[in-house]
Amino acid sequence: MKYDLPSALTVTSEGPVRTVLINRPDDLNAVNKELHGALATVWRQLAADREASVVILTGAGRAFSAGGDLDWITSFLEDPVARDDSIREGSEIIEEMLRFPLPVIAAINGPAVGLGCSIAVLCDVVLMSEKAYLADPHVTVGLTAGDGGAAFWPLLTPILRSREYLYTGDRIPAAHAVELGLATRTTTADGLLPEARRIADRFARQPREALHSTKRVVNMYLSQALAGPLQAGFAAEVASMQSADHRERLLALGRKDDVR
Repeated sequence: MKYDLPSALTVTSEGPVRTVLINRPDDLNAVNKELHGALATVWRQLAADREASVVILTGAGRAFSAGGDLDWITSFLEDPVARDDSIREGSEIIEEMLRFPLPVIAAINGPAVGLGCSIAVLCDVVLMSEKAYLADPHVTVGLTAGDGGAAFWPLLTPILRSREYLYTGDRIPAAHAVELGLATRTTTADGLLPEARRIADRFARQPREALHSTKRVVNMYLSQALAGPLQAGFAAEVASMQSADHRERLLALGRKDDVR
């Protein structure tokens, strides 16, 4: 099957396994407009691939994804239409992942931050290189963590143990992410993709309909549990995007990048 995707997100096929590669390594796989759109459409294309049975999601280079591209996010300060479009598309990414019928294995090869963290923890199996970490820094840039941690993490980990990380944006090292329930297990850096492939091959040998229907039931629970928090979260995030705190924090980050 031919996939209609930009170079920022590629799909390779090996038997029944599809590897989706977030492919902006020079920018630590930060999500710009093009990549954001691709993350919203890739799941329907994968679902239409009759030969696919399982998906591995990983990042090129040193990072899984460093979150939102700073230049793209900063452009929203003067372009409310683009801002609102990004929120709608962000909701589509989450909804498409929850509807997606095939098992997805996240191979977290490096930092998974912001949206990168959100799409990682939505996967069915989350493998992390021992050198990787998770982080949701929305609050530190004046935003509600509406498209990620505030909605998802309470379903995966004790609220009392995750609040500190949501409120501070601090990094969660791989081993601690497993302890908290945000990841399945850690691997060595070199062993990450071989372990992801081993699990993918095992999933591919399982009875297809039984596997898919089991995932559908699990994700039905997730969709119901997330409906209220996600709707409230996205609305609050839009409001926080218009705040003076967000503008100030975002422009300060840009100034730091200019100095570097």
